[in-house]
Amino acid sequence: MPTSGSEGAGSSGRPMLRVSDLRARYGRIEVLHGVALEVHAGEIVALLGANGAGKTTLLRALVGEAETRGEIEFEGASICGLPAWERIRRGLGVVPEGRQVWPELSVLDNLRLGSYMLRGGAGEDELERILRRFPVLREKARQPAGMLSGGQQQMLAIGRALAGRPRLLLLDEPSMGLAPLLVSEIIEVVRQLRDEGVTSILVEQNAVSALRICDRAYVLETGRIAFEGSGPDLLADPRVQASYLGI
Repeated sequence: MPTSGSEGAGSSGRPMLRVSDLRARYGRIEVLHGVALEVHAGEIVALLGANGAGKTTLLRALVGEAETRGEIEFEGASICGLPAWERIRRGLGVVPEGRQVWPELSVLDNLRLGSYMLRGGAGEDELERILRRFPVLREKARQPAGMLSGGQQQMLAIGRALAGRPRLLLLDEPSMGLAPLLVSEIIEVVRQLRDEGVTSILVEQNAVSALRICDRAYVLETGRIAFEGSGPDLLADPRVQASYLGI
């Protein structure tokens, strides 16, 4: 049975995102089985679970890259059936697993492409805010993105998503493959974004770090929600500790 935790930072009022009875499949194989969750404005909501639990599939379903049934409401309107580009235009931003920057393009051009759905693209003020957040990107602004380190590419992927001015940011394993110090930096960036009003869904292999900064979390197990609650509640839950935290 899912556990219930304390309410998150933005839990009052209508949720920004509401998912009901969501099922997703690849061909004949159903990966998500009746998932339900909510995200309120100003929250970090973590999605945790073992490899193959359905975390990335859930993000793909939200952005329109998986075959789904059920209901997905974003800011009070159904987005089911809309193509991915329309969901992004409506305010979803994606930081994909594996970063997926354009390696031959410069850092600046990667950032500008992140705003292609905006009328007129990202202005210089917008780019300046991103470069101020990630000073290393300013230092390497003219370099091809493929020459950046893994941590720098992850910062670029986050900056690229922010260039589209998303109202809900979907981050898929942002710390994957990074050294522990860089993992801490990326997690801190996500926390800072929340403090600045950016709402996020965070899929993260480092479950302890995610639970320490999130407002609420859902733990997926074979395509179903096994636990849900606040970060502190799930950190203290012996079942979560034994199954997912290595405690």
